[in-house]
Amino acid sequence: MSDFAASQTQESFVLNLGPQHPATHGVLRVKLTMDGEYVDNAEPVLGYIHRMHEKMGENRTWAQYLPNMGRLDYLGALSYNHCHVLAVERAAGIKVPERAEYLRVITVELNRLASHLLWFGAFVLDLGGFTPLLYAFDDREHILDLLESVTGARLTFCYFRFGGLYNDIDDAFVPGVREFIKRLRSRMPMYHNLVTKNIILIKRLKDIGPISAEMCRRYGATGPVARGSGINFDVRKQEPYSVYPELDFDIPVYDECDSMARYMVRMDEMEQSMRIIEQAMDKLPEGPIMAEKVPKVIKPPKGDYYTAVEAARGSFGMRVVSDGTNTPYRVKLRSPTFSNLSLYAEATKGLLLADALALMGSLDLVIPEIDR
Repeated sequence: MSDFAASQTQESFVLNLGPQHPATHGVLRVKLTMDGEYVDNAEPVLGYIHRMHEKMGENRTWAQYLPNMGRLDYLGALSYNHCHVLAVERAAGIKVPERAEYLRVITVELNRLASHLLWFGAFVLDLGGFTPLLYAFDDREHILDLLESVTGARLTFCYFRFGGLYNDIDDAFVPGVREFIKRLRSRMPMYHNLVTKNIILIKRLKDIGPISAEMCRRYGATGPVARGSGINFDVRKQEPYSVYPELDFDIPVYDECDSMARYMVRMDEMEQSMRIIEQAMDKLPEGPIMAEKVPKVIKPPKGDYYTAVEAARGSFGMRVVSDGTNTPYRVKLRSPTFSNLSLYAEATKGLLLADALALMGSLDLVIPEIDR
């Protein structure tokens, strides 16, 4: 008898969750060792859609690598796009016009709202509620219409350029965003009445899937996962970039450490994103959207550079090493969901299978940025 078989009880069995399963939200396999209805061990198995994004960054020019960012986190593409241009602009000493900085923040926060709305609908669907998904996608479609009008895309956005933006907004963009903010703000009470205060949701999330602050630190968890465990860390505040220091907003933090806390962080973040967008539109200056004299072929000075931004799922960092040519010598990506998923095995030990799935939904996984 093998060591594995000898260690199992009569009720133990292996259950493959994925790689094609609705609860994993992508091509992710989790090998579950079950003791009856309880999870004894959960082993995430990665690699099914690995595309060598970092290696691709090392065999194409700095500009040619821009579209790859939207393929890493297709739900929050603009944050990744933002990180790449910031890294190169800091390395090359390019100063971005103020109007472009404000428009970057507006579009990134709109993208964050769209990402959180999709998570909200899909998360409740994981728990058995179908109707909220329809409301969330209705609101999300309005955001995608707005972003399409300026970026030309509805998902894998690539709007930012080294030194500014691909193009300026049209006259209908700002009024359209204001109208949408008014609409979404009026619908937030409906979301809370329909979902947040629903006793079934509360029973499924409250005190379920505890993740301590210490566990977050050990695994490098960031974003709403860490802030739901009482860690007040947000790159927009701790390592400010772009025009975020000019804007007044709060970082939602909950100390309960359970799935409900992570849910509440994201719901509150949607309100904060709306505050940021409104302020950015009020302060939006006139002027150019591209820096002057940006070289057509970017060749940052030799050096080792690192930049991080706060994406919808946490801290996304990009380390690039330049040897002075038009191609990065080394690209290393630090994605938030990879770290957040890493704690899943420890956090699910002893949980009921249904609660383990609720915990997975509260992590808000996007598989391509894990399996990059």
